[in-house]
Amino acid sequence: MAASEAPPPSLPGPVTNVYLIGPMGSGKTTIGQRVAELLGLEFLDCDHELEVQTGASVNLIFDVEGEEGFRERETRMLEKLTTLHGVLVATGGGVVLRERNRDLLRRNGLVVYLRTSVAQQLKRLSRDRSRPLIQTSDRQERLTRLAEQRNALYETLADIEFPSQSSSPDLTARKLADLIREHWSRAEPASACPASRQANP
Repeated sequence: MAASEAPPPSLPGPVTNVYLIGPMGSGKTTIGQRVAELLGLEFLDCDHELEVQTGASVNLIFDVEGEEGFRERETRMLEKLTTLHGVLVATGGGVVLRERNRDLLRRNGLVVYLRTSVAQQLKRLSRDRSRPLIQTSDRQERLTRLAEQRNALYETLADIEFPSQSSSPDLTARKLADLIREHWSRAEPASACPASRQANP
């Protein structure tokens, strides 16, 4: 069922889904896995789920269908993931480009923007060969251009902005988990807690 057709969660307390947005190399997967464990949520990676569904890598999908084909598949996957409760989802860096995606994220959970710098991205992605948008001779120029296109969208969509500059993923995850708990406690009674993953009927 698409998220637009799904009824709102019947669970007490705050909306329990968390969606991580931000550029490639911001730590959405590495930090997200740790935060999900700390919060008792199930971790899902949108790109990984798409690769499992199609049996093809993101690189191959880009090669065969182009970026537009990939974005269409990404939206359909996001529609499925946002029908789940009790999950933390790491999204792709370009997920914010489509208004439909932004609406799905906004209406179905807490959106956390992991901020990072181009310099930090270059360091973290120095050996990465799996991301089609940075297979170029000038990665710094490409990452700078992507930041110019997307950063304002990240900022507008986010409920929480969080810098992912720490050298320790564990420390970063603990700080972010505390911040999310604080956000939940302000939204609803402190006794509310996340529920396990379940799909809408």
